[in-house]
Amino acid sequence: MTDAVKTPLHLWVVGILAILVNAFPAVDFILTQLENEFWLSPLTAGQRSFILGAPLWADICWALGGFGAFIGSVLLLFRSRHAVTAYFLSIAGLAGSTLYQHVLNGETTRALFQNVAIIVTAAIWVIMLALFFYARAMKAKGVLR
Repeated sequence: MTDAVKTPLHLWVVGILAILVNAFPAVDFILTQLENEFWLSPLTAGQRSFILGAPLWADICWALGGFGAFIGSVLLLFRSRHAVTAYFLSIAGLAGSTLYQHVLNGETTRALFQNVAIIVTAAIWVIMLALFFYARAMKAKGVLR
């Protein structure tokens, strides 16, 4: 007799959607750090300067947030309990990015990106908190091992 918990269908749906959504920040970080002209071409000179001129700690937070979210999503599909940790680290990175963009440089961020930056940041917070609590619930139910 096994104690295996059957994988609910919603885990596959959430996991696949999470990978699709969270692939973007990982790709965004890589292409921005490589200063890919095609990727950066929609930005104004001021926006580009702000993003590329971020301090190392802010870039580390951005990387932690983006890659943590993507890795957490992959781990969720693999039913790994470590998805919870990856999502937690992603939220820590998001907190650092939010601090840099909206607290320490709020006026600059608003001037360069208008209300779009705050709306996008709020949406990211909602998604990441939802994924974290979902993964935590799946771990508590024994779905994640």
